[in-house]
Parts: sequence; structure tokens; C-alpha cells
Amino acid sequence: MAPGLMPAAETDYPRSIPDYEKPLFQLHKQFSSPVKIASVDYLRAGRNTFVRARSSDGVTGIVRTKDIEDFVPILIRRIIPAFVGKDARDLETLVDDVYTKHYKLAGQPFWSPVAAVEHAIWDVLGRTARRPVAELMGGVLRKEIPVYLSGSVRETTAEEEVDIYVRGLQDTGCNAVKFKIGGRMTRNVDAYPGRTKTMVELARKRMGDKTILYCDANGSYDSRVGIEVGRMLQRLGFSFYEEPCPWEEVSETRKVADALEMKVAGGEQDSSLWKFKDMIERRVLDIVQPDMNYCGGLIRASRVARLAAAARITIVPHNTQTDAAACKMLQFAAATPNIGPHMEFPYRGKPKQEGWYTPNFAIRNGVVKVPLTPGLGVEFDPDYLKKAQKVEL
Repeated sequence: MAPGLMPAAETDYPRSIPDYEKPLFQLHKQFSSPVKIASVDYLRAGRNTFVRARSSDGVTGIVRTKDIEDFVPILIRRIIPAFVGKDARDLETLVDDVYTKHYKLAGQPFWSPVAAVEHAIWDVLGRTARRPVAELMGGVLRKEIPVYLSGSVRETTAEEEVDIYVRGLQDTGCNAVKFKIGGRMTRNVDAYPGRTKTMVELARKRMGDKTILYCDANGSYDSRVGIEVGRMLQRLGFSFYEEPCPWEEVSETRKVADALEMKVAGGEQDSSLWKFKDMIERRVLDIVQPDMNYCGGLIRASRVARLAAAARITIVPHNTQTDAAACKMLQFAAATPNIGPHMEFPYRGKPKQEGWYTPNFAIRNGVVKVPLTPGLGVEFDPDYLKKAQKVEL
């Protein structure tokens, strides 16, 4: 030991987060032999992009990706090589190790590509075992997921936006909806003067007291205005208030949470497990909302869920995907005990049928069914995938 240094107490180093020593899913016990990752490729087919993983046994897993086109060099140069040739049963360790090796890249540009590779490998594992991913993640707790309608925009009038979601509730059988309020990271400026107040009051009037209303400010306010808006929402019976302050302004969000009785939600932009732990323990958030992509995948989102469960709070993942990529959120929600009463599902009118994948993840009677076929539960049209080109640098 260097002169002058004191030995650290065992409790000085917070080894319990992210708790690497205790695997969540015991994959080695679920597979009697290695599942070697033979290749991982990034594919592009028109406006859609995919990550495809293949095992040495010839099993293929594929997932539609989200928001990684700008990060392709990180994906191809840094992340894919860390998984190829490895045993997929070590997936939790592999995700940790790629971070340890490239921790200076951490953030969404790093974790979104990691998530895409992780998702594809989960699909390989599920197809190898002939089981849905949710079963590998601890068991299928629910076969259908109640959802709330989201996807609200700020380019409409207050009246137009309410009208869209009145129709949406009728079309889908849902009883919960989330509106975007404020102006998005606009330092207390509304999309236009009075829009937020008009919209939330009209939503409650037209939708009635039995409809569950949520809202998302996307960091529009400082704590003072955030509290004022929050009190208005409380009077109207809104159930949670998402990102009242800029997501990095944890101290401002804490002031809003402390001042209000309604629940404050957030976390979609975050990827640090240490930050999630801090926000949960200090009660900055009452509902945590990691994104299955931005936070690094199903494993890391499950670690956030475990932190939330220890604090007896719920997890409601951020989700902007309703097509083939929706499978990730559905598998997670099927297997996670402490999810909220509704998961997020975007709606801007009845979706068109794409035709290049099944199932179509339609909302019926307020729920979306979890695909319980092997892997993530999505089947892609082979003819469509033939059009996909491998992306190389």
C-alpha cells in the first residue's frame, strides 16, 4: 500500500450497484451447452435498420433497431467485436465488459448500439431454447399488457390534440393517455401561449373523470414553473408528471417531486445505473422510465427495475415503437414484476399494416398481446430481409 493511504472499508466501495456478482437470469442454468455467437451484422433495408446475430449452431436472431444510424462506427468498431466469438450465456457479463472497456464513450450513442446487439442475441437465445425471451428473463407473468396512448405532439392546437386522443380511446379501448405539455426544453415557454392549460383542462372535460391522464413536459420548466404547472395538473387529477425539468437537472426535478403529491416520472434519457440508483434512493422520481434502447438493453433495464423494486416504486419504460421493435418492451413488461398499470404505446391514428413482419401489435380492448413464440416473438418476411444490405465501414 502506498504511504499515507488508508485501507478502504468493505462498505466504502458500492459493489452492490450494478450488482455484477449476482446474475439476474441464470442463463448458464437454462442452457446445458454454450451458445457461441458466430457473427453480428448491421443491416439496412430502405428506412429500416436491423442487427442480426447468428450462433455457431445456425440459429439467427434479428431485431429492428432504433436511433443508431448516427452511431454506426461505434457499433461496428467497438461493440460488435466484443460479442462475436463469445458464449451468449455470458450475455450479462459481456454487456458489462464492453462498457468497462469503452466507458469513456458512455451515453446514448454508446448504449443504443449495445442494446441493439443485446436484443439480437436475446432473440438467438430464445430461438435456441424454443422459448420466449420473457420466459428466459424469469417467467411470463402476464400475457397481455395494458397500455396508455402516447405520441402527442406540440405542432397542433390544444383542441386538435385532444380530439386525436378522444378518437384514440374509442379506437383502441384504452382508458389512459399521455399529453405533451410545455414546449420541450424551452425554459418555461409554452408551444404557444396558453396551450398547455387549455389542453389539459379540455382533456379532462372531454374524457371524463374515469380516464387516466398522464403528461410529459420534456424538460420544459424550471422548478418554480414546474411546480405551478404540477399543481394545476393535480387539481385536474393527472396521475403522473413526466420530466418537468431538463433531465440532467436532477436537483430541480427533486424540488418539483418534493412539492407535489402527484407522482413525478423520468429516466428515458438516462443510461447510468449509478444515476438511476441515486434518483431512486433520493426519491427524485416516483416512477422510473428507462428506454429499452437508450439505457443499454433488457439486462440493464432489468437492473433498474430491481433497484426500483427495492424502493417499492414502479417502472414504466419509455417506448416510442409500435411496429416490429415493440417486442422488446412487451417481453420486458411480461417478465418484470413491478411494472406500472400501463405501458407506453404511441398512437396517432389507426396504424397501417406494414406487411414485412408479424404480429402487428394492435391495441385491442386497451391491451397489446405479448408474442410468446420463441425469441422476441417477431417473424420477418424473408423476401423483405433479402433486400437488406450489410453495412460496412
